[in-house]
Amino acid sequence: MKRNTLRPFPAVTLVLGETGGYRRVNSVHQVAELLLEHWPVESGEEYVTAVRICLEAMLGAVPPEAARDALIRAAREAGLSVMQ
Repeated sequence: MKRNTLRPFPAVTLVLGETGGYRRVNSVHQVAELLLEHWPVESGEEYVTAVRICLEAMLGAVPPEAARDALIRAAREAGLSVMQ
């Protein structure tokens, strides 16, 4: 499978706590960066699922919207506000 990290989807904005500000993402690459480098908690079932689905989206095994949906579920699990 061909790796494609720039797969776009409708943008979603997350509020990353009081000091993290806002983060707007609209591609699988941005989801991966957010989850792996800027996520406030590195645990939780939805977080782990989001990382896995993001990898699958990079490989083209699932649509980019699946990564977006998984990110939203992980954000809610982490207590982050989500603006769609």
